[in-house]
Amino acid sequence: NLLKLDILGHDDPTMIKMLKDLTGVEPTEVPLDDKKVMSLFLNTSALGVEPKDIGSETGTFAIPEFGTKFVRQMLLDTKPTGIGELIRISGLSHGTDVWTNNAQTLVEKGICTLKNAICCRDDIMIYLINRGLPPARAFTIMEQVRKGKKLKPGDEEEMREHDVPEWYIESCNKIQYMFPRAHAAAYVTMSLRVAYFKVYYPVAFYQSYYTVRADTFDYETMATGQENVQVKMRELSAMEKPTARDKATLTILEVVNEMYARGIEFMPIDIYLSHPTKYLNINGKILPALNSIAGMGDKAAQSIADARADGKFFSIDDFKQRTCVSETHIEMLKRFGCFKGIPQSAQVNLFDDIGA
Repeated sequence: NLLKLDILGHDDPTMIKMLKDLTGVEPTEVPLDDKKVMSLFLNTSALGVEPKDIGSETGTFAIPEFGTKFVRQMLLDTKPTGIGELIRISGLSHGTDVWTNNAQTLVEKGICTLKNAICCRDDIMIYLINRGLPPARAFTIMEQVRKGKKLKPGDEEEMREHDVPEWYIESCNKIQYMFPRAHAAAYVTMSLRVAYFKVYYPVAFYQSYYTVRADTFDYETMATGQENVQVKMRELSAMEKPTARDKATLTILEVVNEMYARGIEFMPIDIYLSHPTKYLNINGKILPALNSIAGMGDKAAQSIADARADGKFFSIDDFKQRTCVSETHIEMLKRFGCFKGIPQSAQVNLFDDIGA
């Protein structure tokens, strides 16, 4: 046996770690066959919302591997009922020309089902061995297909001799790249663990998502009411050529809209209570991080936390002197009501006191 290790950069383990810290639940002990969790891949019932409330037939927003519009449509087309089928869908979604213009058409026409379609590269080798091809030949053919190389005439003939149907051979010749089953299994396991927290620990789930994955979160748009969120969603959805940032923002807006639909709200941002980079749970409501303000970097957010540790701000001018926050962001904080009860300068207070 040859062990291969791929060192990848993923946000999901970070999110899982944060969920564990917030809830005390050990992710590796989360059941992978929970009925409510599995229902997310079919409908929205476990979230307590209707599809029209969130603009999706499934409840998989923010679930790794299954939250995009493309994969959500795959779920509706295939209607998976267990982890095995989710692994097959993961293989299909990561491949090139494996689902689109290939397995999708075959499933729609009833030529094959999700269970016997080519989904992961391993499927080809196992299928051919079961048909009677020697393991070495089955492996060689699998390697050709998963690299996007068409079958050789001799390969096709050998497959026909072992009663491999024509649709299977044609499907192999359309494929450009295939995902390994082991990767798909690892990804789906992670997805189901995250989905468990979404169902049973919703506030912690959204906290973690915004902290770890929502790089384009904009406090002014997203944390000031569901109506603002829906207006922005319509605006972005109507764009003919959205940028990568626009697409990322729309993804976050979909999650925020779903959160509102589930009855979870944001608290107003607070220069004394908000964490520089993490979203907090305050009595069941989510307190946005300081860096959720558009354009405010982690350094500026941290400078606020460092300054408040030395005592309260006597004035807005005092705040400006003790932090590295820009004038633009100070004006935004004013607009958000963060300086309520704090004068512009300490000198104004002095004269007011003398006059009194």
